[in-house]
Amino acid sequence: MIELSGGRRQAIYLEKDCVYRPWNSWSDSVHLLLNYLQAQGFTQSPRFLGQSEQGQEILSFIDGDVYNYPLQGPIASETALVSAAKLLKQFHQHSASFLKTIDYKSLPWMLESNEPIELVCHGDFSPYNVALRGELVVGVFDFDTAHPGSGLWDVAYAVYCWAPLKTGTVASIGTGLNRWPQQLRRARIFCDNYGLNAKQRRRLPSLMAKRLQALVNFMLKQASAGESCFIENVEHGHHLGYLADIDYINAHADELIDGLLN
Repeated sequence: MIELSGGRRQAIYLEKDCVYRPWNSWSDSVHLLLNYLQAQGFTQSPRFLGQSEQGQEILSFIDGDVYNYPLQGPIASETALVSAAKLLKQFHQHSASFLKTIDYKSLPWMLESNEPIELVCHGDFSPYNVALRGELVVGVFDFDTAHPGSGLWDVAYAVYCWAPLKTGTVASIGTGLNRWPQQLRRARIFCDNYGLNAKQRRRLPSLMAKRLQALVNFMLKQASAGESCFIENVEHGHHLGYLADIDYINAHADELIDGLLN
């Protein structure tokens, strides 16, 4: 087996176009979603194939090039940005209809639901969770963070990740005075191609900050519960980076809204 890089060390493996991942308490809910997406012809997500003898979930491999921060090369292209926004929109159309087929309150999810409940969010639609062919985003994976919420809730985090509206030097794009114009331009392109209206764009900065605070709260809660990976994240100050990004977004909220509208 080939170990795949990702958020879990020594936990995700590839063998013969099959991905072996940990089976979690929320996995059954994710598998329902993945099966529905495939049945609806949304083939840009993994197929659920079964359970291994070791108790892992087995998913189909999404073929393509994968990237991480800093955004450089094809993943930083406008084509990737545009195709990512359109793919998220397409996923949301299917996940909204999926929501009507389930009793979401009775199902376990990794993250808490967020009102209003319109669809099932991906929860982490970021550059490191998509596959590219050339500059075109052709697939999305890692649905562990899927949870009921609104399209705008999911878009808020996606724009934060793809602009990216981050303060850290590794995850940011551009330098110095050049950084903000690039971030604003990329945020506008994503919103344009997803199809956000003016009312939704005005709400985006506050929802970004709220989504990031929810992430920080989740990290701290998991660390307090003894989850080793989150304990390590908190010890390394990862949550402080998100808090700094919240301050950054709040400080630029008016400029961001203006840039998204005009």
